[in-house]
Amino acid sequence: MRIHYKNRRLERVLIGVNVLTSAVVAASYVCLFGFDEPLLPAPILYAVQVALLCVFIVEKIIRLFNAASKVEFGRASWFEIPLLVALGVAVFGAGRWFGKTEPAAVQHAAIGIYLVLQVVTKVCRTVVNLAASGRNPTKILFASFVVLITLGAGLLCLPKSSATENISLVDALFTATSATCVTGLIVKDTGSDFSLMGKFIILSLIQLGGLGIVVFGAVFALLLGQALSLRQSVAMQDLLSARTLGRIGNMIFFIFVGTLFIEAVGAVSMFGMWDDVPGWTGNVHEQWFCSIFHSISAFCNAGFSLFSNSFISYNRSWAVYVVVCPLIILGGLGFGVLYDLANIVADRVKRFFKRRFSKRHRLSMEAPKRMQLQTRIVLGVSAFLIVSGMLAILLFERYASAGGSAENPGILGALFQSITARTTGFNTVDISKLSASSRFVLILLMFVGGSPGSTAGGIKTVTLAVVIMTTVAALRKRSEVEMFKRSVRIVVVGRAITVTLLFVVVLFVATLALSITESTNGFTMSDIMFEAGSALGTVGLTTGITPSLTTAGKLIIIVVMLVGRLGPLTLLAALTFNLKPVRYNYPDEAIIVG
Repeated sequence: MRIHYKNRRLERVLIGVNVLTSAVVAASYVCLFGFDEPLLPAPILYAVQVALLCVFIVEKIIRLFNAASKVEFGRASWFEIPLLVALGVAVFGAGRWFGKTEPAAVQHAAIGIYLVLQVVTKVCRTVVNLAASGRNPTKILFASFVVLITLGAGLLCLPKSSATENISLVDALFTATSATCVTGLIVKDTGSDFSLMGKFIILSLIQLGGLGIVVFGAVFALLLGQALSLRQSVAMQDLLSARTLGRIGNMIFFIFVGTLFIEAVGAVSMFGMWDDVPGWTGNVHEQWFCSIFHSISAFCNAGFSLFSNSFISYNRSWAVYVVVCPLIILGGLGFGVLYDLANIVADRVKRFFKRRFSKRHRLSMEAPKRMQLQTRIVLGVSAFLIVSGMLAILLFERYASAGGSAENPGILGALFQSITARTTGFNTVDISKLSASSRFVLILLMFVGGSPGSTAGGIKTVTLAVVIMTTVAALRKRSEVEMFKRSVRIVVVGRAITVTLLFVVVLFVATLALSITESTNGFTMSDIMFEAGSALGTVGLTTGITPSLTTAGKLIIIVVMLVGRLGPLTLLAALTFNLKPVRYNYPDEAIIVG
């Protein structure tokens, strides 16, 4: 919802004041909690936060009088009154009704929470408005990732984020990029090299990067009761790759609620998993944090683990295969597919109860909802890749070398690696000990990746299906590409071929660049290509060379991870957004190919 103001110049001044105030709020928190000792005396920082609180309150009063419609302003800012009431109760009630032992701590906490909520609200509104500003939405998406990575790297550089020695700027940038792009490649051990604050920062980057900060902004706006404008809905439709505009609000709400529900179920299911391996010394709080961390990392297809050897120590735990694998698969299917499946299940349940308990609806019910073509392709290709990848790994580990592979992952290990290689990056076997043939299979799976609209990278399952069926149509001399008795538009075919070619180019260029920068490290070309494919597919599997990369190599991987998360076609669209299509065609002439 966009509010109209009478004095636009005053509104621009207030926007600048908000930006400056929000930056000072963030700086005050960094000074308070980012160092072993506050950079400034705590009373001074608390006084600064009180002044910032006054600035926010005065800004709202000025905007109220500057608004063209007080009713419109009240609808858009209805949540401000309960927040101010709660703040007043906390500030004036501390020491009287509650918090009698430490009233100052309660007051500081209440003011801090209010300031954080104000900053989050303003950031969310800003990103949604920027996405709907009429500019190229892909540029906004790219800029949001760059800003998030930069802020994350800065926070990881703080002394309080490290458990041992302070992390370097390049390593912090690498870790922030890997978390934001939900890749999972690490140059520092997540569990031992980062403090609880550092782990929380990484987890926040995974969640924000997995779903997208623009989606979070829209979710926050909807939760606050603000309807999206038409321009905002169009922008969100473009960013979510949704087909219908009318249900974009429902889809955004489904993404938020579905994500929280799936991650919560995963965390609860994982809670008892850590006791399966002798040596676990964590308490209940650490056990819950470990469960929540790995649940979010699995569903967002990030592959970050608090254990130095990922899930190798838990390769015999049932939860790895019964809980982690479904989380990875659900996260890689795409929110559009999950939304379609949820609607189909809801429709079947509704029809069942109508048939069972309402006789007058038996003859007047509408036709059942059918599964969309996108859902059919995603489910079919995903199942084929999981099964074929598992069989290929089993085959190559048994017959790749004389006497078989020393690793011998077994059926469950091969299944797990086939699932995780396309999206996440967890591993239950040592990747470096797999045969060259199995690693090549993993590269192919990483190249394909997950499905459109998911948190996974790669060319996507639908792209692979379109490219294959285009070849089949050419061999059968059919003029149209057909799947499940449906025709695919030629523009989709062109986009699929373009994405595939761009990914191939980026993969080979990254491999070539790494072979130059890492020539002194003695890495094999197989290891280098595996690393490049893992970064481009935002997977996170590695043969163990990531921490040993040179600074130039780390910077190359950073760029490749960002390209893999956004997609080469997205970046190309951002660069060519202002190019106008030509309105003429040249005469055609036959050429010979093949």
